[in-house]
Amino acid sequence: MKKALLDGLTRDNVVDKLAALFEAIKDASYLGEPVAIGEHMLQGAACARRDGADDALVAAILLHDVGYYVDSDPGNDNESVADKRHDRAAPRVLEPFFPPAATEPIRLHVDAKRYLCAVEPSYYDRLSDASIHTMSLQGGIMSAEQAEAFAANPHCEDAVRLRRWDEEGKSPDAVVPGFEHYRVMLEALVAQHSDLSNR
Repeated sequence: MKKALLDGLTRDNVVDKLAALFEAIKDASYLGEPVAIGEHMLQGAACARRDGADDALVAAILLHDVGYYVDSDPGNDNESVADKRHDRAAPRVLEPFFPPAATEPIRLHVDAKRYLCAVEPSYYDRLSDASIHTMSLQGGIMSAEQAEAFAANPHCEDAVRLRRWDEEGKSPDAVVPGFEHYRVMLEALVAQHSDLSNR
């Protein structure tokens, strides 16, 4: 059912379908994290707003984990046994509707964790057990050469910012706005991207 929510996306229905997904996963567990996955994404978006991120980057953190619901695999819910490549799955379905400034940080957010652990060793100590577990499935800490290549990516800075909000957005006590708070922003991004794509 959750996979079907992200099937058949169009410019006219993408925000409604994302809203329906958030409703469907509002209580979905997330590898033992203290918050549900939908709440986690909403907390990340609130952190981004607090820090003055632009709309595209707010959209990126808000939607960064929807890739878990693109390819259904009940035996591997939230990467319990293997990397689901949710960082690739989300941009694949979102990039027809949202600008690269939103989809590229999503594509890079897993690598940003691996990068931060390489260049900022104390970052590893701030990871949750779930993040450490998934990183073991995602390639582990980057080598110096991998980190250098990642740093050269034009979306590196935004991906790193997203990653920090990703780790911060796991508080069981936080009270943040729901998905509807971001609807107008998302609809505007979709409209702007469509206008640019049609030029």
